[in-house]
Amino acid sequence: MSGGGVASTRVGWGFDAHPLDGQPPLVLGGVVVSDTEGVSATSDGDVLAHAVTDAVLGACVLGDIGEHFPSNDPAAVGADSLALLREAVAMAIAKGWQPAHVDVTVVAESIRVSPHRDEIRSRLADTMAMSVDNVSVKATTTDGLGFVGRGEGLAAMAVVTVEALP
Repeated sequence: MSGGGVASTRVGWGFDAHPLDGQPPLVLGGVVVSDTEGVSATSDGDVLAHAVTDAVLGACVLGDIGEHFPSNDPAAVGADSLALLREAVAMAIAKGWQPAHVDVTVVAESIRVSPHRDEIRSRLADTMAMSVDNVSVKATTTDGLGFVGRGEGLAAMAVVTVEALP
């Protein structure tokens, strides 16, 4: 514990899902992973970046992505989700927290993350001002179950650790 009984390390969790609608491109972690599929969303629909943004905000007790970047705000239309993540990281730093580690899992039936994993990790590390060695990106399927398994959408879950700034 640091001064005042506040933990020196915190963990935040984030989740996001969007329906697939065939309007390309499909962006994950700021990287185009499909030129033939896309999602229905107000912003660029980057579920990975949205989940990480919510995890950063949650770890720092700063609310959620919808509070800071509401979909009914005209500025949200077509917004770059990595820019939103960068803003969330700036809010965290202003509150005295630095992201230290991120672990994200994309849940999709047909979208392949592995060919893009290194580029996604690098983009997240740059955006979050952290070492790429502290960024984990994984993917899984639902083996045909649910809206993801039916190919109707995709989702992402993220865990972010933040550390108190000195």
